[in-house]
Amino acid sequence: MDRRHFIRTTAGAILTSPLAFSGCSSDGLKGDVVIIGAGTGGVAAALAAAERGLSVILTDEMPIPGGQLTSQGVPPDEHQWIEEQGAPASYRAFRQQVRAAYTREWKASEDLLNPGACGVSRICHAPSVATSVLQDMLSQYGRRIRFLPLCVPEVAGGHRDHIDVIQMRSLVDGSTFHLEAPLFIDATERGDLLPLTGAEYVTGSEGQAAYGEPHATAEPDATNEQAFTWCAAIGFDPAFDPTRQATPAGVDEALLQPPASYAYWRDYVPALMPSWPGTLLDLSYSNPITLEPRRLDFDPRPDAETERFNLWAYRRLQQAGRSWPVSGGVTLLNWPQNDYLEERLIDVTETERIGHEEAAKDLTRSLIHWLRTEVERPDGGRGWPGIHPMPGILGTDDGLAMAPYIREARRIRARTTVHEHHVGQQARQAVGLTEAEHFPDSVGVGYYRIDLHPSTAGDNYIDVAALPFEIPLGALLPIRIENLVAASKNIGTTHITNGCYRLHPVEWSIGEAAGALAALCKKTGERPPAIHGSPAQIEALQRDLTSGGAQLRWQFD
Repeated sequence: MDRRHFIRTTAGAILTSPLAFSGCSSDGLKGDVVIIGAGTGGVAAALAAAERGLSVILTDEMPIPGGQLTSQGVPPDEHQWIEEQGAPASYRAFRQQVRAAYTREWKASEDLLNPGACGVSRICHAPSVATSVLQDMLSQYGRRIRFLPLCVPEVAGGHRDHIDVIQMRSLVDGSTFHLEAPLFIDATERGDLLPLTGAEYVTGSEGQAAYGEPHATAEPDATNEQAFTWCAAIGFDPAFDPTRQATPAGVDEALLQPPASYAYWRDYVPALMPSWPGTLLDLSYSNPITLEPRRLDFDPRPDAETERFNLWAYRRLQQAGRSWPVSGGVTLLNWPQNDYLEERLIDVTETERIGHEEAAKDLTRSLIHWLRTEVERPDGGRGWPGIHPMPGILGTDDGLAMAPYIREARRIRARTTVHEHHVGQQARQAVGLTEAEHFPDSVGVGYYRIDLHPSTAGDNYIDVAALPFEIPLGALLPIRIENLVAASKNIGTTHITNGCYRLHPVEWSIGEAAGALAALCKKTGERPPAIHGSPAQIEALQRDLTSGGAQLRWQFD
């Protein structure tokens, strides 16, 4: 193998040295495109590239593809027009196959079926079902898509502004191997290829001076990131009687024990500005839009009617009375009460990251114990002892997700950076505009509020209206590395606009555009910057995307 310069980055410093790989196979693997990260964007990129005839190598640190939809355990957050427009045909196919799986088992009508009948999504469903559907979608291309689970990128090798090879490390046995391709797509949850390749990137908040965004923090702070959450699935056994039965639904007693840190989390008061209304484990929290105290109810009983919004129904995965894929009612814990605010996962050591992840798990375990023993009930009592973790539905033995739900990643310094003046309703209306920016290089659309959860630097919610927006191709392209494409939460947004570009259908659209771009690069022999610099090539990419069922502009009367 030719000698190359391998690039590592630590705390922003780029180190280059002429090294040879150690411990890797002699041949490695080659494809037309290598996609690191098999989350929502990575899967969409793989499907789009394979559909267009490319050989794809798709990797992930998890054993299954899907990211937010599966290993992180977060059913889709979607906009109100999702049944008619605002996502590619491939994303609609995924949703249709999820519904079809339920209708086969439940002998029910597929028409707009929402398995969880929840308050946040029109198709709230078990992540285990999403896993099966996505695996089926990937498998239809046979060996054209090669999925390599349980491995992480370790070293990038290249010359000048071009990546030649990525060294991967197996999380199973520690062995290494290398991947080669003309084009690399970073679809990781944290933007992990960016420091390895020396790509310029941003973390945290840029501050007011960068783009003059109305809701940006006054000063830049690279450590100011949205909280991440370790989700969990819980069930409720309405017939559980602690005087007659050992555990609800027969779950292992060990799963019902509080973590050693329970007292800490039970009494934990978030240090936020504006201030949080009390302890984190409470039914009161800050209204995300007004930041005024808001009170919720929690009642897991079937057909419960509550005075205020019932948290049990918020992210419910399955209604009580259904028997597939699990029995009884199931809901997902992705609430304000288990947002982990204390530390970040980006640009920290591996030891620190693992420690922060374990602490986030303990917060979620503490929330489960609090719901079982201390939450207020409508009758004035405390706790629902029939609550229990749901092993299996998230692919784990303890009911916790396989991976943390990460809202904010490293973001490339991109050829186009989407900021609040492009998509924020207030910012646009201030200059007399009623629509979001129309980008001539649009490769998709999306819509969600600018929704930032409380941050590691002590910011409370930032939740403001956005307009239905477009995804510019320039936001997927780094300013310098010529054969690297971003396809997840690592695109060229700001800390503020990341809050509306980070959701499931938007990330899917970003990934599909990245996969189609890879195919056009192979067809023309051009690299992404040349495609982006040519109006004719942009039009060719847009024609290809729309012929494949993507939407590039919103259509309103």
